[in-house]
Amino acid sequence: MNILHTSDWHIGCSLYGRKRYEEHEAFLNWLLATLSKEKVDVLLVSGDIFDSALPSNRALALYYQFLHRISATCCKNVIIIGGNHDSPSLLSAPRDLLKHLNIHVIANVGDSPEDEIISITDESGILRLLVCAVPYLRDREIRFSQAAESIEEKGKKLIDGISSHYQEVYQHAEGLRAGAEIPLVVMGHLFVAGASSDDRSGERELYVGSLAHVPAEMFPSEIDYLALGHLHRAQAVGTINAFRYSGSPLPMSFSRADDSHSVCLLNFSGRTLSQELIAVPSFRSFISIKGEVDEILNQIASLISHHTEAWLEIVYTGEQIIGTLQQQMRDATVKTGLEVIRVINNRVVQQSLHQSNVQETLDELAPEEVFKRCLERHKIPLEQRPQLTTLFNEALQHIYDDDQMAE
Repeated sequence: MNILHTSDWHIGCSLYGRKRYEEHEAFLNWLLATLSKEKVDVLLVSGDIFDSALPSNRALALYYQFLHRISATCCKNVIIIGGNHDSPSLLSAPRDLLKHLNIHVIANVGDSPEDEIISITDESGILRLLVCAVPYLRDREIRFSQAAESIEEKGKKLIDGISSHYQEVYQHAEGLRAGAEIPLVVMGHLFVAGASSDDRSGERELYVGSLAHVPAEMFPSEIDYLALGHLHRAQAVGTINAFRYSGSPLPMSFSRADDSHSVCLLNFSGRTLSQELIAVPSFRSFISIKGEVDEILNQIASLISHHTEAWLEIVYTGEQIIGTLQQQMRDATVKTGLEVIRVINNRVVQQSLHQSNVQETLDELAPEEVFKRCLERHKIPLEQRPQLTTLFNEALQHIYDDDQMAE
């Protein structure tokens, strides 16, 4: 049986205000071709289908067109779990219809463990695969909060709640397996300790204050593969090759543009697993150019002479303050295949360490960074900042977890 694991599509995402629909369309076309080429039986998508709980009509169209077209491939089963960026009610809305197409969507915690277990059978009705499709577990679904709880107490309760939920679903699936040599795959959208995160990858914190980095030991050794989502860099969890993040198929920032992006192809013979990482091609070039103005313009001229098409990040490192820097860069690339989407003027940054950077927009700043700057601007005493930051993060988490598509 061939299984393909992917995650963190973030359809509808932007990079410094530029939408990336063309890249996502190209990726989904490539994925459909890969499913056919590799004769994939089951597709696993481990959360963060969309970048927002309120995706645009174009983002929704890309998603549903993909699901429609997949029925024409050899892949006859699709299992999708919700991530922390996804709206559970939006993903769940067509669930009953999609189920008739063997597209199983688990967007939030079910009423019972069996709601998160998908049994895959062959044409003869013989059970061939069990999948525990556990979606992103929201704080309110797994933890009862109490007044005056410390951060440490909240963290412990979160981990206990996550562990308890996974154990309950796993035990039910193990009962269905009943000792047979059938592979059991667990899906999840969470941070497992032993993997590495990166601030430059654009991963939103799942819980307040980086809580609930769950230990890998929480997952029973009897599971045959752990298909994870949330972290954008493709990686195994520590030295456990069968516990893997597929990573995002698109680079989420300029600093990650040179990273390899992949999907993971699994082959089970009984419960014996083999894995192969399939590289996702680059659908757009991202180039960061650094230096003095003359150096930057020379590099741009070289790219133009080679008919390069790319999005550019310009980092000016000179000492002279140049107020027209952005306009110069855009004039240099007009009517070419190059588009400047970000200009960083390090001289201005150094002159404005305690002020808002005039080159920045809100799209470039995380909410946590905006709040931090507010504390600095209003000269809030240092001893008050940790408590205020915790309260802000809790409020922010409630906003993230609030399903805006629900009634």
